Amino acid sequence: MYALKTPFFRPASRPFSPSPPPAQPSRPDSDVSFERSRPLTRLSLTTFRRPSPAPAPEPARAPTATTLVQDGSYLEILSLKLSEAVSRAVAQPSGPPAVHELVSGRRPIPAGRGRALGSLIASELRAASETPHLYRAVLRSLHRPLSVLLGNLSASLLSHLSSPTLLALPSTAPQTQALNPIQLHAVAIATFAGELLETFDDFALGLDGGLRGDGLKHIREGLTSLVNRVVHPFLGLMKSELHPLVESLQALAISFTGKNSPSGKTSSHLHPSIVRLQTVIPAYSKAITRYSATPISQTNLATFLISIIWRGLLALTSRPYVAPTPPASPTSLPGVVRKRRGSYTYPPTSSPGRFAIKLPSSRPPSPPDLAVSSSVTADAQALYDILNQLPRPDARNADTRLAREAVDEAFDALKALPAFFDVVSSASPAHSVDDIVQQLATAAKDLPTLIALPTVLHVYGPSWMQSVPAMLGISDSDYRNGCLTGFGRAEECATAVGQRLLDILTPALGPGTVLCKWLEVELAEDPFPLNM
Repeated sequence: MYALKTPFFRPASRPFSPSPPPAQPSRPDSDVSFERSRPLTRLSLTTFRRPSPAPAPEPARAPTATTLVQDGSYLEILSLKLSEAVSRAVAQPSGPPAVHELVSGRRPIPAGRGRALGSLIASELRAASETPHLYRAVLRSLHRPLSVLLGNLSASLLSHLSSPTLLALPSTAPQTQALNPIQLHAVAIATFAGELLETFDDFALGLDGGLRGDGLKHIREGLTSLVNRVVHPFLGLMKSELHPLVESLQALAISFTGKNSPSGKTSSHLHPSIVRLQTVIPAYSKAITRYSATPISQTNLATFLISIIWRGLLALTSRPYVAPTPPASPTSLPGVVRKRRGSYTYPPTSSPGRFAIKLPSSRPPSPPDLAVSSSVTADAQALYDILNQLPRPDARNADTRLAREAVDEAFDALKALPAFFDVVSSASPAHSVDDIVQQLATAAKDLPTLIALPTVLHVYGPSWMQSVPAMLGISDSDYRNGCLTGFGRAEECATAVGQRLLDILTPALGPGTVLCKWLEVELAEDPFPLNM
């Protein structure tokens, strides 16, 4: 009665529960292969955790910039990459060396390596430009390799600067190099520094030397010094060689010649300085092109070209004016003398030897040597053609575009000079005063007024007229040093000088003369009028 009975709700004994049968597909058309109905992650402990809210999206940033800056691996790799690039940039080029370029067994740095190093630096700066902290870290990584590079370039250049052959004139001999080996090595270093400075200009590096700067100002100044120490002395050498030749065009050269051109016509007689320039300028042009291959050196090139052109304009317009003469009439036959009444008589009888047989000579007799002066028009045209061979600043570069415009204006003035001389010498007295003035103003529109003034004074002024400095009451040297030092100074002084000459010439010549009217037209177009 009191025995334990099996509970109603619990079986007396049962085996372990069998494993649950595999889940059947809910749809008859589903895959019959064994697959888990739900991923194992649903059975992990995370199922029993309270789900946390989704984090708010953060602004997009560089995916690896923060990690690389924190562990420093990126900057270490960048430093190694820059050091390796600097070593490759100054390494000796491969290939067989040329004899004319070896100095102590070393070859010059090939052109383009500075630009290649600058491209690597530019790519790293662009990649880090969106992260200010990373950008400044990249700038700091440039300090050490660029300082080492600057030291190596300075040491290499120092050995070349002490050589006396660095300031040797370019060779004008045919089939030879214009520059000697020392000059090739020096200009290679300057070109490398100039190419690297292009990247500095693109990213405005090294402009600020304060605490907020990038710390690269001393690198920029060092690279600029390398360029200037090579380019400035060479252009100074070119000036000392070419300036005297161009300034000597002011003297009227008379040559004795009977030389004919291959076409049979008498060739134009050029000034001896023009002949010399025709010989040396082709070689000098090649050398100047090598020295002015980078934008920083082309600013100095513009100053050099403008100074040469200005001296040429000043010399040619200051040459004593020689009026063009018509061609001489043909000489009469030596065997016949013409009388006034039209009858002919023969010359007196000569010795009996004149009846002997005369054999023709092997060549015709050379014409007699005549004293001829070089034409100022021909010299002006030849000077323009010669100087036009020299290189000019690059018009496509924004840094040198202004210098190119100034050089082009100077060349336009020199190009207009031959046509101006032709108009002055060919003006006919039959033309009216207004027509002559209009022709002169049109021909001189690209010339400074003070450059065209001496020629107009010589042609249309009276014989008693003095020179411009004498009428102004100053010496010729004071006039040149005060008013004719360059294009800009000549334009500034044109109004004051022209107005003073008008005050002197109008009472003496009258207001209706060609000279006075031309001065009035020039003063009306002057960009620097006097404040009356």
